[in-house]
Amino acid sequence: MALNYTSFETERLIIRPTSEEDAVFVYHLMNTPKWLKYIGDRNVKSVATAKQYINKKMRPQLHRLGYSNFTVIKKADNQKIGTCGLFDREGLEGIDLGFAFLPAFEKKGFAFESSERLIRAAFENYEIKTLSAITAKDNISSQKLLQRLEFNLIGTTKIVNDPNEILLYQLDNMNSDDI
Repeated sequence: MALNYTSFETERLIIRPTSEEDAVFVYHLMNTPKWLKYIGDRNVKSVATAKQYINKKMRPQLHRLGYSNFTVIKKADNQKIGTCGLFDREGLEGIDLGFAFLPAFEKKGFAFESSERLIRAAFENYEIKTLSAITAKDNISSQKLLQRLEFNLIGTTKIVNDPNEILLYQLDNMNSDDI
């Protein structure tokens, strides 16, 4: 039985939960130079292992929380161009906003547009109080995007199975009742 999860739209994009049908796209994305450098090698070396990764790493959180990794699709031509997601990441307090795009679709505003929409969903649909975001110290384009999205640099942190210190950003829901 297929469960129905929320998808989102912007003027140019459809943002829907990643599923097995995205395996070819996920395989290509997870093997781009920037993914490997800044996110890390997840040992997705074939479409079959991409399918396994989706089912073992992405879908369980979706089933548990109702959100996880979303595939970002251009409305104009239905092309899969990137991912944006809300992640319950081990070793990181709160929910983490993450994004990655195929090289041909970087620096075109798609990461900002999809992230901005998922931030709104996090606060309005999922009632998340605070979002976190992490990035490598040398990933200047991600740092600039997080600042543009109004995240504040909190400091540095380390996450499970990664020896590198990374930058930690945070964004609070200003409409939260806790204020």
